[in-house]
Amino acid sequence: MTFEEKLEQYAELAVKIGVNIQKGQYLLINTSTDTLEFTRIVVKKAYEAGAGRVQVNLTDPDITRSFYEFGGEEEFSKFPKWTVAQRHELIERKGALLWIDAEDPDLLAGIPSSRISAQEKASGTALVRYRKAIMNDEIAWSIIAVPSKKWAAKVFPDLPESEQMPALWEAIFKTVRIGEGDAVSNWVQHIETLQDRAAQLNKMKISKLHYKAPGTDLTIELPEKHLWISGSSNTPQGTTFIANMPTEEVFTLPAKYGVNGVVSSTKPLAYQGNIIDQFSLKFEKGKIVEARAEVGNDLLQELITSDEGSSFLGEVALVPHKSPISESGILYYNTLFDENASNHLAIGEAYPTCFEGGQDLEEGQLEALGINVSITHVDFMIGSGEMDIDGILPDGTEQPIFRKGNWAF
Repeated sequence: MTFEEKLEQYAELAVKIGVNIQKGQYLLINTSTDTLEFTRIVVKKAYEAGAGRVQVNLTDPDITRSFYEFGGEEEFSKFPKWTVAQRHELIERKGALLWIDAEDPDLLAGIPSSRISAQEKASGTALVRYRKAIMNDEIAWSIIAVPSKKWAAKVFPDLPESEQMPALWEAIFKTVRIGEGDAVSNWVQHIETLQDRAAQLNKMKISKLHYKAPGTDLTIELPEKHLWISGSSNTPQGTTFIANMPTEEVFTLPAKYGVNGVVSSTKPLAYQGNIIDQFSLKFEKGKIVEARAEVGNDLLQELITSDEGSSFLGEVALVPHKSPISESGILYYNTLFDENASNHLAIGEAYPTCFEGGQDLEEGQLEALGINVSITHVDFMIGSGEMDIDGILPDGTEQPIFRKGNWAF
């Protein structure tokens, strides 16, 4: 299969499996100037699949950097109203959203963390309605990624510059199951496997998880009505979509006040154009009471104080150590990939879809049930080949869930 054929297949996956575009549907694509060639292919595939209109929002890394370096201080606490209006129209039109990511993990290195945090708070507050639509699967949405020169150089620093982009392209193709047979069929089978695993976990009715690994001794209570789900979701109109491509996880939500102990990161966290690495978090009654990072500590402190909910957990995700991305040995410095190589947790907002009837509840009702609400949702990696996880069942018995980083049942 030629490179061009792989590009075509990747674009088709994004359109037909990722957002699963419907006849006459509006599609919004958020991406950067680094992806233009591929984005043009995606747009064509979307129209061929029946999209009514495709709108592309382009950002540029250098322009973004310039804003954070030279923008007026007062602007970081503001967010454009026209961007909010566009997202609201997307929801009203029952459109679909596709992110095509190519971000440089070090894009905002050296920028004061206060500027990054202020803009994150401003956008999170302005886009509350949009965030709720995403978290509740009100619209079909998906995230994929393509290489940029700076990202490829970060992932493959030891390769000659001429080989870095091709190497990252091939690595990405493998993660999304392109190159061996029909990619769409491969994805259908893969999602069925993940759904079977989620069904097994749901049958257990686990009340608590106990994580043990070097630097980690953590217990996480799960709500009685929690649901384990896979990367496959459905809109209220019945459209099936895949939010993350690649995906290797099954996940649920924790009880907001039921997290206790210490957890240590096992991979760098690429967050807002910076790296946070070698960090640990201590929880008491759900809340982060201590946080320390060897790299990016100031930004970590800003992250966990974004709002009240950002010091609590919103997601619990299980990924075996023996999975394609993990076994590749590649560190992507991109959460979309790295979280699918490792057990991970998320700081901030919980997915209401992981709670029986949660999609029909307002924020106040969710909070009353001990389900975390926040303007942020940030995944971080904690898994390794040394991690054991036990599930405490309702009758008090223990069920091995993970042993040495892999499924134990």
